[in-house]
Amino acid sequence: MEGEFVKVRKRALERLTTEVMQMHDILPKILNGDIIENFQKLDAVEAIVEKKDLELEQLRMDCEHYKARFEAAQADCMKERKGKITAIQQLHEAKQQLLQQAEYCTEMGAAVCTLLWSVSSNEDAVKTILGSSKAVKFFNIAGQTMESFVRSLTEDMKQQDLDSDESQFVLGLAGIITNVAALACGREFLINSSQVLLDTTMQLLGDMKPGCCTKLKVLMLMSLYNVSINVKGLNYISESAGFFPLLWWLLNDPDPEVCLQVLRLLQSVILEPEILTKSAPEMRDSLPLPRILMLSKSRNADLQILAQELLEDLKVLDCEK
Repeated sequence: MEGEFVKVRKRALERLTTEVMQMHDILPKILNGDIIENFQKLDAVEAIVEKKDLELEQLRMDCEHYKARFEAAQADCMKERKGKITAIQQLHEAKQQLLQQAEYCTEMGAAVCTLLWSVSSNEDAVKTILGSSKAVKFFNIAGQTMESFVRSLTEDMKQQDLDSDESQFVLGLAGIITNVAALACGREFLINSSQVLLDTTMQLLGDMKPGCCTKLKVLMLMSLYNVSINVKGLNYISESAGFFPLLWWLLNDPDPEVCLQVLRLLQSVILEPEILTKSAPEMRDSLPLPRILMLSKSRNADLQILAQELLEDLKVLDCEK
């Protein structure tokens, strides 16, 4: 068929044949081992590139996934931050409310205790107080409150603000205890039911620095002196560990009223023969006579007289040897 044949000039066919034979001779020289190896390497590189493309696509998908998770976490973080800010504001408001309540309670406590201090000078009122089922709890709380107050004093604090509600609150409590201890029924109650309060009082007297909270010290010492009027009370106080070292420590206080109350308490011990007999050895070994001699020359008339009387009373210690 005519469509299956092409007419070519003989000269063109010969030229084509010549070129094919030349290519047949040249190709083996061109297509040597290096080129074949390079083609193989190219195939390997193309395979690696294809693999890397797949890995890159996977990384791109992972990145999108983690980006979505990050955005979700960021949204949660913002939500939590807003919640935290709200919580901090609420906490601040709660602290302010608590502070206001504490100030109110302290102010109310100061007013109530000051009034009760005044009322407790009446014997019938004290009997009514002691007859209450809450009496023991009241005196336990009073001791804890005074302890908390003393613990809050800084090391370098010499004078507490006596006009503050907190100070008035504590002074009121100490005054109530002093008035209660001034009555026979009150002394019996404190000795039998509130020995922890007596222990706390002596401990706090030793914790307060010289010149610090002198009014509170005086009231505490007065309450101990009132308790010492009862022989059982004096016996309990004088047998407490560190009682006499406490008195010697307090005698160094620069306030004359504090020293006066210490000497009164010491005189109670000396004037009770049974207690003196048990305490004489310890007193002889540690008695600060130079300090008492100095107080006997004080410009404060009451302190001077009491110190001179005590020096006379102390002569009995020589008889106890």
